[in-house]
Amino acid sequence: MVNHIAIIPDGNRRWANTNGLTTYDGHNRAFLGVAPAILEALWKEGIRTTTLWLFSTENWNRSNIEVQNLMTIYYKFLKIVHEMAETYQLRIVHLGRKDRIPTDLLSKVLEIEQSTKYNNRLIFNFALDYGGLDEINRATKAMMSFIKNRSSYFNLQEHLDTAGQPFPNPDLIIRTSGEQRVSGFMPLQSVYSEWFFIKKYFPDLCIPDVLNTIHSFSQINRRYGK
Repeated sequence: MVNHIAIIPDGNRRWANTNGLTTYDGHNRAFLGVAPAILEALWKEGIRTTTLWLFSTENWNRSNIEVQNLMTIYYKFLKIVHEMAETYQLRIVHLGRKDRIPTDLLSKVLEIEQSTKYNNRLIFNFALDYGGLDEINRATKAMMSFIKNRSSYFNLQEHLDTAGQPFPNPDLIIRTSGEQRVSGFMPLQSVYSEWFFIKKYFPDLCIPDVLNTIHSFSQINRRYGK
């Protein structure tokens, strides 16, 4: 059974280059065209938790114009998702750092988290300025503070960005573009995740691709080390 699906939407720039388009066109198609349709299909399927990685802690190293364009696109993307929140009773959760997000986008992030926090049917996580090592570092800082003030048992997972969620660990992680690496995505939450690497660039991904992957996942005998 699939309770949590995470997607790494890779290949937007390569798709744009292949099609003679701009980098902006690639990201625009990915996050304003493809991603909302894929996510809504998963919500219609009743997938309890979905996670989409928008922007890594390393993506700040891209050109200023690309980063600015991405932040504008993410604002529009979050607005689209927010408009669907009531229909699917989505709780929308930000994973990652908040201190480096531009002010206008951060305001939208905080607004969405606040306005959907009591929705309890489905959870949508968007990872923005997220990196697995950074998440562990932040959780470790919380651990040090905890240990300093208390002597009771400390569970690191209780301080990860997905803490408190009923299904914090992805059952299935999909990465597009054919790249077969994890790039530090949810290193603790993904220890028993099944990874599927799709050769298509994300802007070419379609709903049947994802549904077929879910079907393939359902054929796997997950043993969890037993």
